[in-house]
Amino acid sequence: MDDETLARLLAAARAVRERAYAPYSGFAVGAALLDEHARVHAGCNVENAAYPQGWCAETSALAAMVAAGGRRVLGLVVVGVAPRPLTPCGGCRQKLREFAADDCPVWSADLDSVHARFTLGELLPASFGPGHLETSA
Repeated sequence: MDDETLARLLAAARAVRERAYAPYSGFAVGAALLDEHARVHAGCNVENAAYPQGWCAETSALAAMVAAGGRRVLGLVVVGVAPRPLTPCGGCRQKLREFAADDCPVWSADLDSVHARFTLGELLPASFGPGHLETSA
């Protein structure tokens, strides 16, 4: 992915993070992903008083992508302020796997800089994905 595209993802994730709804944890997260049509889709975390009912920024970005007709994630940026690089939670890693390959880059950033780069395969090794459900008829 080129620097200009990464900059677009960073800007989108940082901007949407400002709209996160995190009244309980105070931990705002923004995510932005690039689809197969070179479109950027962003999402923020949305908490709920019944904690398991909230959703993560990555889930919001995936939903925006699917709603816009995208089906493939080519790269993802996650933005949050934390003492260590912020990565998608386990559930989001599996959701991302539905739409992204093992070599999909995932960048961790805060409001100022990128702190780490992973691949989805590094974050979710030996994952279960759509290929496991293909039948050889």
